[in-house]
Amino acid sequence: MSTDINWQKSSFSGNEAAQCVEIAEHNGEILIRESDAPDTITTTSHAKFAAFLKGVKAGEFDHFAL
Repeated sequence: MSTDINWQKSSFSGNEAAQCVEIAEHNGEILIRESDAPDTITTTSHAKFAAFLKGVKAGEFDHFAL
C-alpha cells in the first residue's frame, strides 16, 4: 500500500494516538484502520461508507459508545 495516504481521525479522538479509528481515500476506495494496528486495513466503497455515516448521524450506533 502506498505510503502517501493521508489518514484522518476524528477530532473527538483526542491526543491519544492509540485510541482512534482512522480513514482515508485511496484509488477510489475508503480505507479504515485502527491507529494501534496500522498495518491492518479494511476497505469499503464510498456508497457503503456514506450509508454507514448516515446511520451514525441518525444515532443508530449510539449503543456501541456506552
